[in-house]
Order: sequence, then structure tokens, then C-alpha cells
Amino acid sequence: MKLVNEDLGSVFIQLGLPFPLYLMYAVAAIEVVCGILILANKMVHHAVIPLIGIMIAAILLTKVPSLHSGFMPFAFNARLDIVMLVLLWVLYKWR
Repeated sequence: MKLVNEDLGSVFIQLGLPFPLYLMYAVAAIEVVCGILILANKMVHHAVIPLIGIMIAAILLTKVPSLHSGFMPFAFNARLDIVMLVLLWVLYKWR
């Protein structure tokens, strides 16, 4: 989605990240390469590490600010991110 939709760049700009468009393409490239490695079952242990970092950054940058409105809105907004983070951790610890 990051490679197709240029409007997503505005989200990265609003987060106040340095070089938001370059960062968006770098994150997308890392996600694609690591996803292919996981699907091909090649270097899974190494491919999961950058994805865990991306998920932690996504939770910290986009979901933690919703804690100001309470824990339940945060838990609802972050549910998919937390599940993906747990599944990546399981893949990391699998072997």
C-alpha cells in the first residue's frame, strides 16, 4: 500500500519524521523484502528482526498517543499491531 498510495506520505509528514517520503519507501522496501524471505522460509530469524522494529515504531508513533483517551480506545486501535508483533516474536523464537 505504501508504494501505491502517495497520500500515505502525508501521514509520515504529520508524524514529524525526518525525510518522511524516503522513510516511507524504505519501510515499504524492508517490509516487502522481509515478507518475501519469510514466505520463502529463508533467513526467517533475520528477516523478522527489522519487522519487529517497524511494528514497535508503528505502535509508539501512531497508537500510544491514543492512550490519552483511555486504555480501551488504545487497545482497540492497536489490536492488529499487537497481534502482528506477537506473531513476529513467535516466528523469531520458533527455531
